[in-house]
Amino acid sequence: MSTSFTPGLVTPMPLPRGASANPLPEPPIALSIITPIYNEEQNIPKLLAGLLQALSRLNKRFEIIAVNDGSRDGSLAALRRQAMLHPELKVLDFRRNYGQTAAIMAGIDHASGDVIISIDADLQNDPADIPELLAKLDEGFDVVSGWRKDRNDGELRRNMVSRIANRVISRISGVHLHDYGCTLKAYRSDVVKGVRLYGEMHRFIPIYASWMGARVAEIPVRHHAREHGHSNYGLERIFKVILDLIVVKFLDRNFVKPIYVFGGFGILSLLLGAASFLLMLALRWFEGISMISTPLPLVTVMGLMTGVSSILMGLLAEMMVRTYFESQQRTNYMVRERINFDPAD
Repeated sequence: MSTSFTPGLVTPMPLPRGASANPLPEPPIALSIITPIYNEEQNIPKLLAGLLQALSRLNKRFEIIAVNDGSRDGSLAALRRQAMLHPELKVLDFRRNYGQTAAIMAGIDHASGDVIISIDADLQNDPADIPELLAKLDEGFDVVSGWRKDRNDGELRRNMVSRIANRVISRISGVHLHDYGCTLKAYRSDVVKGVRLYGEMHRFIPIYASWMGARVAEIPVRHHAREHGHSNYGLERIFKVILDLIVVKFLDRNFVKPIYVFGGFGILSLLLGAASFLLMLALRWFEGISMISTPLPLVTVMGLMTGVSSILMGLLAEMMVRTYFESQQRTNYMVRERINFDPAD
């Protein structure tokens, strides 16, 4: 007895009991956690353990994006070990140190979640506060910023200076927060995906978001003393933050009409020159004093003019830098290696 056989026709094998012919696809990533890493080798295992513990209770699919910002210790090796154990951990390895703002920007660019949360890797932020940030977002806010109400830092060097800086930033920007420097923040991805960050501007994301119509809230979060390593921030950062704030305010008000700033300065300079000339004539005619008899007027005028001109040239340079990056579709960082990312990402 012969059995007929049709070429190309294969009888499907029966599926095991309980198996589905069309397995359900994985749900989309809901949360993206971004943590910049710079010389945090000793803190990485505990950081990952805390994040995984806090996130696993949320019943949401998540990813953790660790950005190795040119660390000089064993941070990259520690991240590789953790990435082999936890597929949720994705690693971006920078070619060199670009700074915290570039690291957060890279994390945002590579994030897939509907909500993006940034957190420091030095264990001073507490991952257990993440559910509280998400709960505040669920109330209808677009950005929730952490407030380190009880800080474990030096009172004079960090706390007092931070309070003054936060008041100045709130006053100038119109967005009133107690703690702009706290990295622990939660954002809806559609609010921050289009934001480009440079310098030290990651702390100003709530300002950008508010100017775009986003609702911004702030909640107290825990703050722990640093266990390992040392802070990479010094008092010199204050001056960088002040200059970045000037740029942010300038771009908000005058980016499309810089002639108002430069033209206004030109008019004021002409008026000042005319007033100085008239005063010089008045002193010469009525007092008999020659203005060139003392160098103080020249020193004062040159100092003021040089300072103002430098600030204006700095603003112009900021505009040129942004034009360069945006027109060339380049980022302000370069990634050497990506670990645990899908090829399509």
